[in-house]
Amino acid sequence: MYRRLGPGLELLLVHPGGPFWKKRDAGAWSIPKGEYAPGEDPLAVAAREFEEETGARLRGEFQPLGELVQKGGKIVTAWAVEGDLDPAAIRSNTFEIEWPPKSGRWATFPEVDRAGWFSPEQAREKILPSQSPFIARLEERIVSSE
Repeated sequence: MYRRLGPGLELLLVHPGGPFWKKRDAGAWSIPKGEYAPGEDPLAVAAREFEEETGARLRGEFQPLGELVQKGGKIVTAWAVEGDLDPAAIRSNTFEIEWPPKSGRWATFPEVDRAGWFSPEQAREKILPSQSPFIARLEERIVSSE
């Protein structure tokens, strides 16, 4: 999701929840995303995952940003849509893991623990390095459509 503020642009990023990411900031944020199975519509899955991670339903004209391969080999396909939401109002789904490891205790964490709006420059510092090309692709689409 992106929004325009006067001549500027802001991008919505989410921070992964859970104990592994708790103290990480720069290079840890992401676009809302999830995995899709063969035969599933990637755009429909992207919209569903956005809603699961933020609690907000996407509406608008989806602009394809292509795909890229993350460091771990995961292929991410992304779309941009103009919109707005209050980062303080996000409501994420949760996951369970054994925590601390090998303790026998299970803990529940939000998949996303916070969201924020960032300028393209700030977003480049916050986002996972492998997702950074999406920022340039979005800027290129916005500039070429004006």
